Amino acid sequence: MQLATGNSQLATRNWQLATGKMLISMQNIPYSKRAIIHMDLDAFFVSVECLRDPRLKGIPLIIGGKEGRGVVTSCSYEARKFGVHSAMPTRLAMRLCPDAKVISGDMEAYSYFSRIVTNIIREDAPVFEKASIDEFYIDASGMDRFFSTFQWSHDLREKIISETGLPISMGLSVNKLVSKVAAGEYKPNGEKYVERGHEKEFLAPLSVKKIPMIGKKTSQFLYDMGVYYVKTLREMPVKLLERAFGKNGRALWNKANAIDNTPIIPYSERKSISTECTFDQDSIDVKKMKTMLTTMVEKLCHTLRLEQKLASCVTVKIRYANFDTETKQRHIPYTSADQVIIKEVLDLYESLYTRRMLLRLIGVRLSDLVHGNYQINLFEDTEESLRLYQAMDHVKMKHGKDAIVRAASLGMSRKIRFDNNVFGASKYY
Repeated sequence: MQLATGNSQLATRNWQLATGKMLISMQNIPYSKRAIIHMDLDAFFVSVECLRDPRLKGIPLIIGGKEGRGVVTSCSYEARKFGVHSAMPTRLAMRLCPDAKVISGDMEAYSYFSRIVTNIIREDAPVFEKASIDEFYIDASGMDRFFSTFQWSHDLREKIISETGLPISMGLSVNKLVSKVAAGEYKPNGEKYVERGHEKEFLAPLSVKKIPMIGKKTSQFLYDMGVYYVKTLREMPVKLLERAFGKNGRALWNKANAIDNTPIIPYSERKSISTECTFDQDSIDVKKMKTMLTTMVEKLCHTLRLEQKLASCVTVKIRYANFDTETKQRHIPYTSADQVIIKEVLDLYESLYTRRMLLRLIGVRLSDLVHGNYQINLFEDTEESLRLYQAMDHVKMKHGKDAIVRAASLGMSRKIRFDNNVFGASKYY
């Protein structure tokens, strides 16, 4: 039954009242009857900039580093028509689209609007996952017993647009995979409901590049095999795909057949990674403290990047010799860049450590984590800077986290132990 928008608001309140019972019943809902919504803010950084300055609407716009050696972080649909895309060197983007306007990004503004959208979704959705700074999944399974799931998701999308002024696309289907592809196909600012039983039919005519996890190299490999469309990939023998792609072969076949059992991971801003260092002997050596904090941040940020996470809250903790414990935190734009977080941590430490007593413990926690690529906040960095981060992470992955460190951390890094790479209590010795 389709509901009018006004009635849907009342139905939403009833839905919220029933959330406790529904969350229990959702666990028993068959896979074929799941209802998963994917919401994706369109060209998010560009949309925020256009909201702040309407004169930017409708023109080729590039957000990124300086034109000489910078990289494209995001670009408008008008710029994309010329072949411009993210992670492209700005100088190349300007050759493709000479009339484009280039501006530096403002991660603080993007983080602010991301939180607004998150709070709107939190108000109405019983279970949702914040997949990145601009992407959300909502589990609406069982909602159709109360009212139309699609009407409810349509109303939520309209609410986000109305209250933020930002365009957002939406897909609804039985799993994350199909709903994400649906939202992508109906960008910008569109919506699509792929009804149960029509998932394969929807995916069949699409290019294999439309399937999440199929990047440039994989798609080229498939093209060389004569596989251009999802329908063809779906009809290939699983054994053949496993021989060609190893363990990923089965995953490719599943996706081509619209099979995705990935659960919704409920969003929680309490998600964090942290480490603490307890000294064998209480200390007042400020220089050593700052070096240790720098080393901690390096290791935490490295793991953030490996897990493709961004943090937006930094907390520093100190414990005096008399066991008095103090903490101070600060919200920052989403990032996983060492130099950004080190600056914030050292600043917090300076403002926190005021009693000049011996310390027995210091610690750092990074929280409010979301999925995302660390490059999105390096607006002023050069291609060389980005390559340096990638090279450093590659060396650490291959030879260990202590294989390459800042000069200031030399000798200190190996003295800070991270138990089994799980952030928690550590010891300096």
